[in-house]
Amino acid sequence: MRKALILTAAAAVGLSAGLYLALSDRESPAPTAAAMDFTALEEMRAGDMTKLQFGEAPGSSVAFTSEAGDDMTLAAYEGKFALVNFWATWCAPCRKEMPQLAELQDEFGGANFEVVTIATGRNPRPAMEAFCREMGVANLPLHSDTSSALARDMGVLGLPVTLILDPAGREIARLQGDADWASEEAKAIIAALVAG
Repeated sequence: MRKALILTAAAAVGLSAGLYLALSDRESPAPTAAAMDFTALEEMRAGDMTKLQFGEAPGSSVAFTSEAGDDMTLAAYEGKFALVNFWATWCAPCRKEMPQLAELQDEFGGANFEVVTIATGRNPRPAMEAFCREMGVANLPLHSDTSSALARDMGVLGLPVTLILDPAGREIARLQGDADWASEEAKAIIAALVAG
C-alpha cells in the first residue's frame, strides 16, 4: 500500500499550495502565481496525518540559536524540504514524537530533505541533551528559540507544532499537536515531496 501511495503522489506534478493561519500578520492568504497543487498529498492523509493541513504561507527571517550557539535563520535550510518541529523539554507529546522524527531523518534526511528541531521557550541546553539522550535521539539538531520570537512569528501557539517548508523556505503544511511521524502515511507523504 505504501508503494502505491508514494507512486500516486509522486505522479502528481507540482507540489505546493498555501496554508495561512489567522494569526498576527498571517491573517489573509494571498494566492501566488507559483502555487502548486497538493491534491494528491491531501488524498494520502490517513491516521495522524489527517491533522496535516496543506497550504502556503511565508517563511520567517527571525533568528534563533543554532546547536553551535550562533544566530541562524530558516534560510539555512533553503534548497531542500524542511520538516520544522517546535518542541520543549517539558512537553509530554514531544517525548513520544522525537524518536519518530529521528526515524524520519534517518530514512529521508539528505540533500532534498531535513528534519529540523527547535526547542522553544526556556529549555536549558543540559535539559535538551538529557531529553534526547533519554529518547535515544542523536541525529536531530539542538537548536533553540529561547525568546520564542521565531515561534511567535510562525504562528506557533502550542507544542508540538510541525511545519513543512518548501525549498524556497515557504510554509506549505502544518500539523498542530503530536503525530506519528514514523507511520507509513507520514513516510509516504515525505517520500512524495522529496520525489516531486
